[in-house]
Order: sequence, then C-alpha cells, then structure tokens
Amino acid sequence: MLTMQKQKLCYLCPSLVLFLFSSALLSSGAELCNPTEKEALLEIKHSLGNPHILRSWTPNTDCCKTWYKVACDSQSNRVIWLKVQYSHLVGQISPAIGRLTSLQIVSFYKLPNLYGTIPQSITNLKNLQFLELAHANLTGPIPLFLTQIHSLTDLLLTDNQFSGSIPPSLVQLANLENLSLDRNKLIGSIPENFGSFRNPILYLTLSGNQLSGPIPRSLANGNFSTLDLSRNKLAGDAAFLFGNGKLFEIDLNGNSLSFDLSNVKFYEYLQHIDISRNKIYGRIPTSLTKLMDLHYLNVSYNSLCGPIPAGGLLQSFNETSYFHNKCLCGAPLLSCK
Repeated sequence: MLTMQKQKLCYLCPSLVLFLFSSALLSSGAELCNPTEKEALLEIKHSLGNPHILRSWTPNTDCCKTWYKVACDSQSNRVIWLKVQYSHLVGQISPAIGRLTSLQIVSFYKLPNLYGTIPQSITNLKNLQFLELAHANLTGPIPLFLTQIHSLTDLLLTDNQFSGSIPPSLVQLANLENLSLDRNKLIGSIPENFGSFRNPILYLTLSGNQLSGPIPRSLANGNFSTLDLSRNKLAGDAAFLFGNGKLFEIDLNGNSLSFDLSNVKFYEYLQHIDISRNKIYGRIPTSLTKLMDLHYLNVSYNSLCGPIPAGGLLQSFNETSYFHNKCLCGAPLLSCK
C-alpha cells in the first residue's frame, strides 16, 4: 500500500475509539444497548464461531459499555462502530449485520478463516461510511448491491478471493474517496468510466489482480492522488497518466506496458513513480530532474537506454532504481562510454 493511503485510516485511530467508549461509560447505570441490536451482535458472534476474542459479548452485559470493539453513539445509544480483527476465528459474516442500521464504521480485518460472501443485508446500513473487509478469505464477485450504500467514503476489500470483473457501477458511489480492491482474483479490464467518479476519489488501488488490456484513457482526467495498478497484466500505453495534475503517487510495476518514455510529461509534484518490470523503452527524459518532491523512483527491468540525466533528485536513488535495462548509463550506474 502506498504511503498516502495510510493517512486515510483515521477512522480507526485509537483516539476515536477511546472517545466513543468513554461517552458510553459516562452514561447511567441502566442498560443502554438496544435489545434488537444486542440480539444481532450475538448472532454475528455465533456466525463467527463464538471466538474467544469476543468473550465479552454476553447476553447479561451491556454492548454499549463493555463489549470488545463495539461502540455506541452517546445520545442515541445505537451501535455505530464494529471492528473484529487479528483472529483465527472460523466463520462467515452474518446477515444480522443489516439490523445494525446506525453503523458508520465496519472493519473485519486480518481474519484468514473468514469465508463466504458479503451479505446483501449490508445495504440496510444507510449511514455506513467506512467498510473494510480485508485480509480474509471472502469469495464471489464484488457485489453490485454495494452501490446502494451511497454514504460510503471508503471501500476496502484488500486481500481476499474476490473474482470476476470490476463492476463499472462503482462510480455511482458519489462520496467514495478510497477504493481498494488489491490482492484478489479480479479479471478483465479496468472499467472505462473509472475516470469519472463524481466525488474526488483520493486513492484507487487495483494491484495484485489479473486485470488485462489497456489502461482507460479516462484515468488521465481522474481525481486521483494515488493510483496503484501494479502487478497485473495490463498492456499498451500509459504515458498519458503522468501529466495528471492531481496525481502524487503512481505505481505501474509488474505489468506488460510498452511505450516510449523519452517525451513523457510529468506532473511537477509527483512524489512516487514505479514503472519497473514492464516493456518501456526510450530514454529517461530530463523533465524528471524538475521533480523536486520525488521521494521514490524505480524504472528497473525495462528496455531503457542512454544516459541518466544529471540534476534534480535522480542521482539520490541507488542503482537498484535503474538496473536491468537495455543500456542505461551514468550515475548511479556505470559511467557512459
């Protein structure tokens, strides 16, 4: 995952958790937990195999006060936050999750034995903003019904077994800022309309799949700050992406892209460029010396030739950023003859 994406996960930061739990604990001694929501949570626990990590979820305790990784709104006492992580529990996501209608944040993270599909009842969560189902073993296609959750700002389905093609209808999520579908088994092409998300989408991560075909030219006009299409089977031209005036980080490594780098125009505030392990040819353009915020560059394992331009930050990267090309030379590689 690229560096800028880490900043987006503020929804899950400890300070928010502490605030939510504290608000509930300061309430009166009477039980705050909504009975319908308590029943739904107990069904979720059962569908996960009653794991030890959820041992605090018991019928005779208050889900708003003492239940692990559950938080309630301080005024309505409805469950708004649910997170289950780092466990070898065995089970599925229960359809009962759809009865927690006030949920804003849901995270099932690093659960390697969480299997099955995303239940359609999740569309009842009309306030859901952050949905993370990551590093698990969920299967099936990416459900079309996810586009019914119009409140979503973050959809993170990283590292599962999702298959099939990427639904073009995801662009209907008008508030989406972070779409991460990396490390699945997705096939087909990147949807042509992915450059037209209505709300500026900050992060698009599709790496580690089996996507093929050309990169849609619409992405050149997309509102991306981070674009990670690495480790797929994409082919053809990608030169048009680097002039996107909103893009800060771009990762295209491990594809079959083929284009002449010599005259590519680079957005001057690019910070991260990885085009390694492709079929890119030509020379490294002198325009790269003008990128003064560049903190990562990798053009290795291509067919580039000629001297590495002197100046800017290009000599600050070591030889691994440039090696295994056709005939590149100059610092930090061997001098040109």
